[in-house]
Amino acid sequence: MSVTLSSQLPRQVADAYVDALIELDPTIGTYLGVKESSGLLPDYSPAGQEAFAGLARETLARLDQAEKLPGAENDAERRCGRLLRERLTAELAVHEADEGLRTVSNLRSPVHTVREVFTVTPTETDEDWAAIARRLRAVPHALEGYRASLELGLERKLLGGPRATQTNIGQITEWIGTDRSWFDDFVADGPATLRTELDAAARSATEALTELRDWMRDVYAPAVADAPDTVGRERYARWSRYFNGTDLDLDEAYAYGWSEYHRLLAEMKTEADKILPGAGPWEALAHLDVHGEHIEGVEEVRVWLQKLMDEAIEALDGTHFELAERVRKVESRIAPPGGAAAPYYTGPSEDFTRPGRTWLPTMGETRFPVYDLVSTWYHEGVPGHHLQIAQWVHVADQLSRYQATIGGVSANAEGWALYAERLMDELGFLPDPERRLGYLDAQMMRACRVIVDIGMHLELEIPAESPFHPGEVWTPELAQEFFGGHSGRPADFVESELTRYLSVPAQAIGYKLGERAWLLGRENARKAHGDAFDAKAWHMAALSQGSLGLDDLVDELSKL
Repeated sequence: MSVTLSSQLPRQVADAYVDALIELDPTIGTYLGVKESSGLLPDYSPAGQEAFAGLARETLARLDQAEKLPGAENDAERRCGRLLRERLTAELAVHEADEGLRTVSNLRSPVHTVREVFTVTPTETDEDWAAIARRLRAVPHALEGYRASLELGLERKLLGGPRATQTNIGQITEWIGTDRSWFDDFVADGPATLRTELDAAARSATEALTELRDWMRDVYAPAVADAPDTVGRERYARWSRYFNGTDLDLDEAYAYGWSEYHRLLAEMKTEADKILPGAGPWEALAHLDVHGEHIEGVEEVRVWLQKLMDEAIEALDGTHFELAERVRKVESRIAPPGGAAAPYYTGPSEDFTRPGRTWLPTMGETRFPVYDLVSTWYHEGVPGHHLQIAQWVHVADQLSRYQATIGGVSANAEGWALYAERLMDELGFLPDPERRLGYLDAQMMRACRVIVDIGMHLELEIPAESPFHPGEVWTPELAQEFFGGHSGRPADFVESELTRYLSVPAQAIGYKLGERAWLLGRENARKAHGDAFDAKAWHMAALSQGSLGLDDLVDELSKL
């Protein structure tokens, strides 16, 4: 029996929103496994952005009515409505501030989405490749829309950051290549029957990339050359709400970052002394870069990471988690060149025909220290992003399609993944100083993110008790120096990270602040249940409730 719009409960409103959103943004459809989306791309123009906003406003109006209906008060409906309202409100605040007219980044922008969606577009059949040819032919229009938005931003004096602009120009130049472009290489494995069509479509997409690159280099970059890379408190607070799902006390969060910095530094010194007596943490990590356990070869490291995740699943399933068979499958992949330096995860399609995947950017390297991989893959893969996101998809029928897929709050997911690293340490999966120092280095990186991300955008003062430039005001230059001095990662990674923080403000703070929310929720639940607290049952209930903003997350986790 059909359901009229006026009689829809919150979960039905949310799922109708997903259907409509896929129509506007076919890249979302591809990530969800919607075959009909494979040949299409979104409209990134100002008109296209307004269409997204119009859908959000319409959906919020429907939600107002849905929450008044009998049945809307049950936990499943209430939790979904809570998430949908918070997410759409935060997204509209970003739109109404015209942030979409200055979206330039080394990580998150329409031009990144246009390229990356091809890596998850199906390629099994001739029909799949025909759809890819259609999607390639849609690239020029998509990039023209993106450029139109940036042009309107210039007209309104809404400028992207110069550092991110220069970095993105370099990325696009790498994708264009010299003899062959990224798109040329991508279609090389297509069927011979479509060879002419695929090659022509790849050329068209490459030409569009080249036109965008040339415009950004010759027009946009000079126009934004004197613009600040930082965003200021008002814009930062707006983005913080978007990525964290709550209105944070940013000064308190900054102080928390420093408290974690001091705690972690003490632990790192202890582990470093076990590796190289008398050495500091980053001296010990530099020693491990040369003398520590490592993997030689790109394919070899992919296989090694796959084995690490498979072993984690075998050890955790039935003891600390209860995993469905389709959640147990996750693939290790090497990221395509030309992106940001950080590893990442892509979730499974809704039917799990495409499994969850972790992606390692090699940055041209062929030798990979193990200390830098283990904790990171507990974060990206198992029990981190994969177990949470794949579990959401697995229980979609109990949640809603919206909660299981596109309704995620960044800080919830990143907080879980950082919590997962800590959980593996608690469970004894980091038994030697080498791997444990690598874990602490990763934790320190997340604490430093809170400090420098908030510090440089809000131009805060460095505390008097800091060992680094006490009393000075944060700048991007100081942030890069501080981050580089407190990380075992190479200089190109540090530079990529700082560009990311500048161009995607407040996203990076969600790791540590999200972890704090997960830990607080667990502690509250443990206190409530006492000796009857069942960690395995709590983990599965927590992973099966869908995403929430940080305040809502603590509230719900504490009740489990």
